[in-house]
Parts: sequence; C-alpha cells; structure tokens
Amino acid sequence: MAPAPPSPPPTLEPSSSPLPLSTLRIAIIGAGMAGLATALALAGAGFTEIDVYESAPGIEFVGAGIQIAANLSKQLENLGVWERMQAEVVETREVSIRGGYTDEELSYVDLRHNTARYGRPHRVAHRSALANALYEGCLKFNGRVKFHFQTSVLGIDLNSALTPRILIREGKDTRWIDQVDLVLGADGVKSVVRASMLAQHGEQDKTKDTGEAAYRIMINREKLSTDPDLLALLDGNCTSRWVAAGCQIIAYPISSHNILNIVTTQPDTNFASAPTASWTTRGSKSAMQSVFADFCPRIRRLLSLVPEGEVCEWKLRVHAPLKTWVDGCVALLGDACHPALPHLGQGAAQAIEDGVVLAFVLSKLTRDTDVPLGLKVYEHLRKQRAERLVEEAESAGRNLMLADSKAQAARDEALRRVKNGGENPDKWVDRAVTDYIYGFDCLKDAEERFAGLMGI
Repeated sequence: MAPAPPSPPPTLEPSSSPLPLSTLRIAIIGAGMAGLATALALAGAGFTEIDVYESAPGIEFVGAGIQIAANLSKQLENLGVWERMQAEVVETREVSIRGGYTDEELSYVDLRHNTARYGRPHRVAHRSALANALYEGCLKFNGRVKFHFQTSVLGIDLNSALTPRILIREGKDTRWIDQVDLVLGADGVKSVVRASMLAQHGEQDKTKDTGEAAYRIMINREKLSTDPDLLALLDGNCTSRWVAAGCQIIAYPISSHNILNIVTTQPDTNFASAPTASWTTRGSKSAMQSVFADFCPRIRRLLSLVPEGEVCEWKLRVHAPLKTWVDGCVALLGDACHPALPHLGQGAAQAIEDGVVLAFVLSKLTRDTDVPLGLKVYEHLRKQRAERLVEEAESAGRNLMLADSKAQAARDEALRRVKNGGENPDKWVDRAVTDYIYGFDCLKDAEERFAGLMGI
C-alpha cells in the first residue's frame, strides 16, 4: 500500500519577535545552493547578521538542469521561493529507459503517481532558476543577508581564543575577520573550510576516482526545430535515459520546454593522466561524438546539434565519509561534506535540506554557549541520511555503467521485468529508493527529534 501523502510541513516565516541569538554573527562560505539556502533559511528564522562570502563576481551557475523532486519542492515552498521559479519548471510525468545502441525501450515508469504518493509531482528546472530564486529570496530580508562577491576565503583559524576567524582576500587586500560567532562551510567539493577542519585533526581528505566523467550540455528549441523526432523530446514531459556499455545519456526538457538538458556519463579519458587536476574542463564536441559513435541514430543526430565550444566535462570522484561535519562553532553543509555522484539527482536537494535543518536548530537555541551542541544536533539530524544517499548514488552508477556484456544483458532483462513488478536496476526510479528520498520531510523530522537530541 502506498504511504499516505505527507501532512503539510511547517513553514519558515519571517520571525516577528527577536530570537535570543538573532544577532549571532554568521559567516557563510560559498554562495552555491547550500550557501544560498542556508542564508535564506537563517534570515527567515530571524537571524540578522549573516555574511556570505563568494569568490565569483555574482550568482553564476554553469548551464545545467536540476531535479526538483518532492522533498526539494517541499522545502522551496517552506523557504518562500517556489513561486519565483514555478513558471519555468517542467513536470516530469514519465521516464523511458532505453538501449543506447538500439533505442529499444527497456523500461517505462509512470511518475504521475508522485503527487498522490509524495504530496508533489516530480519536476525539473534550470539550475540558474533555482539559484536566482534563492538569491532573490535572501534580498527581500532588507539587509539581514549581506553578500561579499569576488571575495575568496583563504583559510580558517580554529584556534583563536574566543571564536573562529576567517582569512579573506578582496582584490589585493588580504585580512582576517575576527567578528564571527559561527562559520558555515558551504564551499563545495574543494572546500577550504573542510580542509582546515581536517588539518586541525591531522586527517586527510580521502577521495577516489570512479574512472568516469560526465558531459553537461544544453540545446535550445531553435536547434531542434528541424527534427520532429528530437523536438518531441523537448515538447514532451518525459525524461529519457539511454544505457550501453560503460556509457549513458539522460535528456529532459527545462525552462518551459525551451531547452533540452543532456547529461552523459562515460569513461574518464581527459582527466585520467592528471588525477589532481581540475574537476572540470572545456570538452571537445568531436571527442564527445566519438564516445557515442556506436549509439543509435537518434542520439548521434542529437549530439551533432550541440553547439561548438559549449561542451563541459566533469570528472566524477567519490569522497569517503567524514568523521564529523562540525568543529566547535564551525560546520559543513552540502557538497563540502557529502558530495554525491549525479545518478540520483539529489545533490542540491540534500544541500538545501542541510540549510533548512541547520536554521531550524539554531533558531531553537537560547544561549550562545549552546551553539556547538546545536551544530552536533544538526549533524545527527543530517549525516546518516545524506551519506546513505551518497552510497545509493554510487551504487546507482555501478548499475548503469556496466562494461561487461553479460552483466549488461542481465541488467537490461531486469529493466524489462519492471513492468511486472520487479525491482528497478535504475535506482533513480526504483520505488523503495524514491519512497525513502521523496517521502521525507527534513523539517518535520527535525521538529520531532530536536528535543531528544539536545540531550546528547
């Protein structure tokens, strides 16, 4: 029996009365999804002294789509930003999993049950639509959130006598900022805050290469308009995935059906000789086409339309779980502490859940001396869930990226059996996995468990 739709979650409203710790001086490092959501949630919870430090000149996101599953849209509603991006999102009503070489449909999943099962439909959007909505939400709080763009954080002093200090660089000026009560590291996979915390305890950041990389591509309507078969991918409400030997492609419409978002996964060749190099590189269209030269004609036609110079390639690495996300009055969020492979589409959702939960916990504290304990409570509420999804995403990738022909055949046969109620090898649409991910309300969970965890 399907679980009952979740009850309406509590909403983060602007605080009408001062919080005991409303003037806590909070430094957020990074203005990605985790940093923006955390700043917005804190402002909505009544905090008034929030500084966000970002090395980029503004809110910038490389063009790519993003999954807006029920657990994420629920929190975007709580944060008051859903209406800002609602016009651009596209509802995903079905998923088609197909053979890469033959274009045969191996498995079909109807997602229209998501509204009844999880309280909201599954949707997709442009990453910039989500980022801009969060940023604009922060600005409405009349100065509670102050953004410092083109400001790099070079290091954290965890040993200062009273509170942590951060070393920043603005242009040619490098200086320490001492007036900080709480530092939140939302600075992504290359987190300076994480590096400082690990160095403090003599630990190393353990990563391993998956041997895979990913292309992210977007094609606009004009490019697709002369091919009715490809245009159907843009005009429909279907996410299509093609799987083959060690490679996969996923495509879905975003931006009110005006852009087709494409993400691939393939063997890593461009980064293999330089494992410590950048995580991203400008990709080659011809190299990309050669990887998928054996795919079906529809995919080859699709990739031929990719604009020259607009191919970006990401190296896919896996981080070992950290022993802790917190150190005194310093905490990590999002990709800084639980970066995940893209196969479940939950990276942004989990980062935003982090920010919502952290803001809730801090809003319940009444003494500044309780902040370190509050951060441990945040860690207890979030760490197990986020790290389980990191593992699930890695497992999902293994199922999709099979190179052995016998293993591929077995996987494809399992996909065909899904219509008869079998387990779906594609964990992104497997019912047991989606029940765990989409049916969860992080804010409700925090409310129910907070009191008990404050005794830890």
